[in-house]
Amino acid sequence: MPSPHSHPWPETEPPAMTPVAEHDDIRAVVRQLLDRHSTLEAGRLAAESEIGYSPELWSLLVKEMNVAALAVPEERGGLGYGVVELGIVLEECGRALVGEPVLTSATLGVHALLAADRCPQVDELLGRVVQGELVATVTALSEETDFVDATRTGGRWSVSGRATNVVQGGAADIVVLLGRGDEGPGLYAVDLRTAPVRRTELPVIDPSRRQANLLFDDADAVRLVGPGDAVRTAASLHSLGVIGLACEHVGIVDRLLESTTGYTMQRHQFGRAIGSFQAVKHRLANTLVELEKARSAARYAAAVFSEDPDSAALPAAVAGAICTEAAIGTALEAVHLHGGVGFTWEHAAHSYVRRALGDEPLLGDSRAHRSRVADLVGL
Repeated sequence: MPSPHSHPWPETEPPAMTPVAEHDDIRAVVRQLLDRHSTLEAGRLAAESEIGYSPELWSLLVKEMNVAALAVPEERGGLGYGVVELGIVLEECGRALVGEPVLTSATLGVHALLAADRCPQVDELLGRVVQGELVATVTALSEETDFVDATRTGGRWSVSGRATNVVQGGAADIVVLLGRGDEGPGLYAVDLRTAPVRRTELPVIDPSRRQANLLFDDADAVRLVGPGDAVRTAASLHSLGVIGLACEHVGIVDRLLESTTGYTMQRHQFGRAIGSFQAVKHRLANTLVELEKARSAARYAAAVFSEDPDSAALPAAVAGAICTEAAIGTALEAVHLHGGVGFTWEHAAHSYVRRALGDEPLLGDSRAHRSRVADLVGL
């Protein structure tokens, strides 16, 4: 990828809010790679594998595209970009229905480790996750999903309990979770390769985005963030997760609008392309409006997070509400406008419906995000 300093930021506007040419370059390079290696057939085959994704594509993403290093400061071994640029990658991953751990490891896992108190253990974990040697995941970091007790014995931290509905928890090497100890809550990293942990894969709507329950029994852990900053850090990571999903959903809407428009111009009834019918035009126009709303909300939230993560809760919730509805609505519209073929498993629209519906409960549905907006503005 190009150097983040090859195009100086304009001095008159906040850097994250200013479109620059290299954003288009990043998008073009990622799309080219995914068009070549992330086909619908390849994705479905990978989803049926033991780990649920393609290690070859993941290697390309972390080695050639440096997706895990993209938003890492240069002094920590990264490229020095921000969440805006990472959001562009996530848009393209949503567009291609990527099942590889870009959201869980390259985004949330990396940022959880970046938020940690620095020590040799953390630096080693971060370096290996950035290089793609280890795959990290992060729980929802909430009282509804993390039922974990943290204990310190001498200089050793350990965790016991369970974490539920962990995205890619069945295949990840490292998990970051919320643990509660005598001093208060903290964020802890557990090496799933060596820890006494039982993983239980869960039935999911979207087979390309697996979930698992994790049961820990006195598992060694590294405390990343102590009680003083754990709540704030967990909230920041939650906002980042919502923004990441929102960006993926923008990509889904963009791809489905493109493919559905193309189909309606090819499919003929009564001697005319169905895309020329007024009712179909209106439905496509409404989808375009939803795309622009979603794109604006997601990119604004990413820009705010890049500038000040602690201020991103409100724009993240707005983006979550708008983009979740846009992705689900567009996926269902694509099925309908493709006619009978759109309802078949063989058609791509089926997989997009599964991804949109499967993502909905991960970090909150649109109603939950709107409730969050209301709380944040004091309604």
